[in-house]
Amino acid sequence: MKLLATKTLLTALFTCFLFACNTATPENYFDRAVLNCNMMIGFANDGFQRQLEQPSAKLIEGTKDQTAPMKRKEVIDNQIQYLEESFVKVKDLKETEDSRVMLKASIVLYEYVLPVYKNEYVQLAKLYDHGAPKEQVASFSKAIMDKYAAGFEERYNAVISAGKPYAASHNIPVKWDIKSSPTP
Repeated sequence: MKLLATKTLLTALFTCFLFACNTATPENYFDRAVLNCNMMIGFANDGFQRQLEQPSAKLIEGTKDQTAPMKRKEVIDNQIQYLEESFVKVKDLKETEDSRVMLKASIVLYEYVLPVYKNEYVQLAKLYDHGAPKEQVASFSKAIMDKYAAGFEERYNAVISAGKPYAASHNIPVKWDIKSSPTP
């Protein structure tokens, strides 16, 4: 009987330990819900367009030093994969009283952006990869920007607005509004 009680106690303690290890810290919440959204910067604006115009290079399979430009489809697929993995991490976070607004804002942003990558941006990548005329590519890209830029900005700003008080209340040091180029 004593052995059974000991095993039960050890099992309960081990279970508590596992749950304690899986509890995300406020920093984890902030990183997943707010900071990871920075990977969306450029969505529906010139930033991502430049990335598609001049894609990164990749190693040619079977070589150690020869590179070739990535296909635009690969650029889009990589972005989708990263965003889907990040989105799962956000959805896996347990909603708390103080994280609720931040998590919901982040989820709304992911739900807005991912379908556009999977549809319009995949179509745009095909135009690039199949050598469509520049005017057609530019027109399609502009249509994406015209349709989604304002909605993205609104949702992204909601994430940032929810993240600021969360970071402040948990003493998470964040430098907001950093300019990427020096001012004269």
